[in-house]
Formats: sequence, structure tokens, C-alpha cells
Amino acid sequence: MKTIDTRLLQVFNEIYAKKSVSNAALALGLPQPAVSIALAKLREHFGNPLFVRTTDGMVPTPLGAELIEPARAALNAVSAVVDFSTHFEPSTSKRVFKIAMTDISQLILLPKLWERLRLTAPGVGIDVFPLSSDTPQLLESGAVDLALGYVPELEAGFYQQRLFSQHFVCMVSQNHPRIQGKLKLKQYLQEDHAAIVSSGAAPKIIDETLHAMGKERRIALRIPHFLGASFVVELTDLLITIPQRLAEVLQGRGAYVIYPVPFAIPTYEVKQHWHERYHHDAASRWLRGVIADLLTDA
Repeated sequence: MKTIDTRLLQVFNEIYAKKSVSNAALALGLPQPAVSIALAKLREHFGNPLFVRTTDGMVPTPLGAELIEPARAALNAVSAVVDFSTHFEPSTSKRVFKIAMTDISQLILLPKLWERLRLTAPGVGIDVFPLSSDTPQLLESGAVDLALGYVPELEAGFYQQRLFSQHFVCMVSQNHPRIQGKLKLKQYLQEDHAAIVSSGAAPKIIDETLHAMGKERRIALRIPHFLGASFVVELTDLLITIPQRLAEVLQGRGAYVIYPVPFAIPTYEVKQHWHERYHHDAASRWLRGVIADLLTDA
């Protein structure tokens, strides 16, 4: 396959525009013999004179006229690559970021993130995906830019940044018929519980801790998301054990009472995780910085 130097295309473009070898040389900052040599190479490459001398200067042959548009397109494409910047300008970007997160992270992060985006990056969009067993593959393939939450399976093989530590609290309806004043372990174990079964790894900590104590809670309702469970709890006598930051968000939106968990339960760390392919991406770095600024413990 024959190739052609982009410098030859620059010479071709200038001769076409200036209708003169000498004027093309001036425009390119080259000596005239160098431009003449370049034109000779072009003629040899295409097997055509490309330009002929007339009283109106150097005018293109039919092939020369046909080549000018693709030649200029090629030069523009090369220029775009050469001038490509790794800088990200949020105020003018139309980037759509894809983030995998739990429903807890959606409630805690999205309102803050959206407010920040409207101020600093009004053209940027967010597509939210649920955390799932497919999240590692989605990160590797580039289908997702970032995963946010407590995701132990992303501890190895991915970049990560700690955002904050989280602990659990208990939440019941303000009108709960039995829990008033203080919640003790005995009553905790006697009550019916709402349990989250598919919102990340954090809920598993509760039952794993109780199992290690030789205890078991009475799970009366299994539901996939914290948000749905919280609304059920408000209107029933069910008890739910949820992350403290989520409880703070919900408490101002419903008739709830929050109690400390009546046994020692481990805290866990919420992190953002990303793949090597986006580690140096300027836009992704910017997004990670914004999220860290909004969520990192003071």
C-alpha cells in the first residue's frame, strides 16, 4: 500500500490555494526548491502533473481538482489528532458519565452531584446503573465509568478511593407500638424486621455479625431496595437496620425514630472504584474529584 507524507499534502494544498510554487513556499516557510521537489514527488505518486502553468498561474488538472477536498480533509484530521487536548472543560462538555451505584448512593449523592453539575457543568449528563455481579465486567469494558458504594469484589484489580466510613442505625415508625425510648438487644431480636436482599454487600454485614454472636433476627419482609423498605417501615411496626447517612436523609422526609444498633457491628467504607482505562481520562478524573469533594469525610 502506497503512503504519502502529510507534508506533501500541505504543499499540494498551498499550491492549489496560491496558484504559485514560490508563493506556496513563502506560506509554508520553505525554500522554493524544496516545494518544487515536493511537487515532483506528488506528480510521481499520482502519475499526473496535478498543476499546469497558465497565464493565471498554476491551475489544477482535473485530477488535482478532484484531490483537493480529500487532501484538505486528511490535513484537518491530522491537525485534530495533533492538537487533541487531554484537558477537560466541564463548563462546555456534553459528556454523559455512566455510574454504577446502590440506591443508597443514589439518595445520598445524586441530589448533591446534580446541584454541582448545574453550576459547573450544565451540559454534562449522568446515566445511573445498579451495582450487580456484572459491575466488574462493565468497568473493564468501559460500559461504566465509575462504581460507587461498598463493593468488596472491586477491592482487587481496580483503582479505588475511600470516600467515607458508614455505620448502621435502627429505624422504626414514630408511631411504633412497642419501641419507645430505648432499643435493647432482646427487643431487637423479638421484633419483626424488614431486610434488604439486593442493594449491595453492606446489608449482609448485619446478619453475619448476628450469626457470629449466635443470634438471629426475625425477618418478616425481604425487599430489594432500602427506599421501598423505609416507606413500609413508616406505616407498619417493622424495624429496619440501615446505614446512618441514609437514615439522616429519610428522617426529614417521614415519621421515623432512629436508635443505635444494640450490639457491636462493624463499620464499612464506601469507595469509588474505576478501571485502568479511565485512570488518566481527564473527564473521569474531574468527576472523581467532584464526588470526593461532595462525599469525603471532613
